[in-house]
Amino acid sequence: MNNERVLQIAKVFVRLALGITFLVSIGDRLGWLGAYGSKNVSWGDWTHFVQYVAALNSFVPKSLIPGLAVLETIIELGLGIALLLGIYQRVVAWSSAVLLMSFALTMSIALGITAPLSYSVFTAFGAALLLGAVAVPHAARSSAGTRSAGEFASSDLRHRTIA
Repeated sequence: MNNERVLQIAKVFVRLALGITFLVSIGDRLGWLGAYGSKNVSWGDWTHFVQYVAALNSFVPKSLIPGLAVLETIIELGLGIALLLGIYQRVVAWSSAVLLMSFALTMSIALGITAPLSYSVFTAFGAALLLGAVAVPHAARSSAGTRSAGEFASSDLRHRTIA
């Protein structure tokens, strides 16, 4: 297996892993993974999730915390679905990196550096950043598929050598 093939497999794996991670996190806060206190459950319900958001964002006015929790959930849902579908890969990957770095910073400030390290938030951030760096820009991908026959012909002529 050559390096290009390994890179293709790795990109798909990282994209799916990040997407599933975002969606599982949403399932946790909605109680779909079990009740609070159950094995492998962080929040178990919306109330515990909002309390966690408040603890991480103590600098935000309390009245804005429920809205911030909803906003985070909507962003994670959108990014998770987009990652799974593989759409707008560069923008989605870098947006995921920004979101993950914001999580890492707020967790570090509120809970100490061990929390984001224990939950591999910095690792996920690095993976999202790398995924964005190796993704083909959407404009380049879409313009390649819409070139006219004349553009292909002139491109072909430029690459030919005269014998």
